[in-house]
Amino acid sequence: MVLQTAKGEALTIIRGPRARRRRSSRRIHGQLALAVALLVLIVGATLLAPWIAPHDPLAADGALKYLPVGSPDHLLGTDEQGRDILSRLLYGGQTSLLIAIAAVAASTVLGSVLALIAGFSNDNIAGVIMRTIDILFAFPVIIAAVALAAILGPGTTVVIAAIVFSATPYVARIVFAEVKLQRGKDYVEAAVSLGAGFWSVLFREVLPNVAAPIFIYASGLVGIMIVFSSSLSALGIGVQPPTPDWGRMISEGAKVIISGNIVPALLPGLVVLLVALAFNWLGDGLRDVLDPHRRRIRS
Repeated sequence: MVLQTAKGEALTIIRGPRARRRRSSRRIHGQLALAVALLVLIVGATLLAPWIAPHDPLAADGALKYLPVGSPDHLLGTDEQGRDILSRLLYGGQTSLLIAIAAVAASTVLGSVLALIAGFSNDNIAGVIMRTIDILFAFPVIIAAVALAAILGPGTTVVIAAIVFSATPYVARIVFAEVKLQRGKDYVEAAVSLGAGFWSVLFREVLPNVAAPIFIYASGLVGIMIVFSSSLSALGIGVQPPTPDWGRMISEGAKVIISGNIVPALLPGLVVLLVALAFNWLGDGLRDVLDPHRRRIRS
């Protein structure tokens, strides 16, 4: 800000830490509000699909294929089989979101429990658990998914299993680091000195203090795993037709791009990108809001 003195001289006032914190706070809360608004809109629309979808997502009509965006009765056009794209996007979101959220929840619980046990166990038990976690990092996720598909057959089970297999090591590493930081705190030593047992200390004392980082990481992980599950479906080892799924829609639309119609692949791809960004923004916003140390650094 520039002011003038009584003599007409320019006087520059440098904004202090409080002003910078206000700007940072506005940006953080704006990003968080945008992420929440996008997720409420998209998740709400998919949940209401049976009531707001204009057509049956499986109904095909060869006479109506490749209708352009804005066509009467087909707002976002139709695909190569004459199916309504808007209806398939709405119903496909139910499958894609359910798979990603359920799988991330399972991997978060599994990885957190393993990390909590390792963080408060003796060196031998902790070494076995964490070295096993390190081994899982060595397996390429796509190869693991293909192997699971060969054993179990392609489908939803393979996608969920592959996500749990790939996400659990990352969750365990994050939580293990947090647990090690908490292990030497006064409240833990006080609980142990008062006779609290191993499991009581873990789940009644330590877990509430590491819950925020777990939730923050899991929320950002959902966006990544939506992209990953869509990739598996696009490769043909995930959700199988005729079940609507964003990844399957991208795969089917990509096959006809050469015909000049990019809409069947472009629209689900944009939706996947938007949802993934929204979950990542949600994770970043929650990290800035819930982590006081990070707030101090940014201010």
